[in-house]
Amino acid sequence: MDVAEVRADLLAEQESLDGVMAGLSDDQWSLATPSPRWSVADQIGHLTYFDNTAAQAISEPDAFTAGLADVVGALGDGPEASDAYTLGEYRAMSPTDVLVAWRANRQLLADASAGLTNDQRIPWYGPSMGSKSFLTARLMEAWAHGQDILDTVGAQREPTDRLRHIAQLGFITRGWSYINRGLEVPEAAVRVELAAPSGDTWTFGDDEAAESVVGSAEDFCLVVTQRRNVAATGLQVTGAAAADWMTKAQAFAGGATDGPL
Repeated sequence: MDVAEVRADLLAEQESLDGVMAGLSDDQWSLATPSPRWSVADQIGHLTYFDNTAAQAISEPDAFTAGLADVVGALGDGPEASDAYTLGEYRAMSPTDVLVAWRANRQLLADASAGLTNDQRIPWYGPSMGSKSFLTARLMEAWAHGQDILDTVGAQREPTDRLRHIAQLGFITRGWSYINRGLEVPEAAVRVELAAPSGDTWTFGDDEAAESVVGSAEDFCLVVTQRRNVAATGLQVTGAAAADWMTKAQAFAGGATDGPL
């Protein structure tokens, strides 16, 4: 897949969430979400902050790298310090102003990413990332934090084939889910077979693998982004290694965390 296709799907995912946010009342923006300490407004504030830094990483990589130590230091000082650093500015805003800021920073990212090539690498918090993986991570963030908001306000969204990006990311980060916990990566291969929203079937991994995860793409994405416990989904998990992975899956960067019970 070309980086331009990933970018188009990222913009569509952001616009889909914008449609939800534009219809919320101020009281709904203040509701507590499943993410500890975070309100609905904080979820959008988080996206706003990192869409801005993502735009800077693409368009001003030297400036981004120069400020990296300060950001990483703040993020490593504990959750409250991290929240103060990344969300403080947005917590002082009204919901309307947060929405305006998010739209502005999304546009910065859209403009910065318009000229990306498939082989380009972007500096980030840790190793640099290929352009397609970089934009996929932004899409995953918009979708996953959007899920927290939807769960909070009782809204629904129709799944789309944009989930393929998140599903693939969830599969390739199986090893990371263990390394991030200081654990050895299991040797057993796991095949993933997912029913796409369009009716297609997506497969990842060795077709001959004895262990597997089979089910809907949406359920798989909810588990690897830690928005659902696997037991709360319709996924069919075969094999001990596959089952263990589904309890540890983490498709996003940062310290090791656990999904809902």
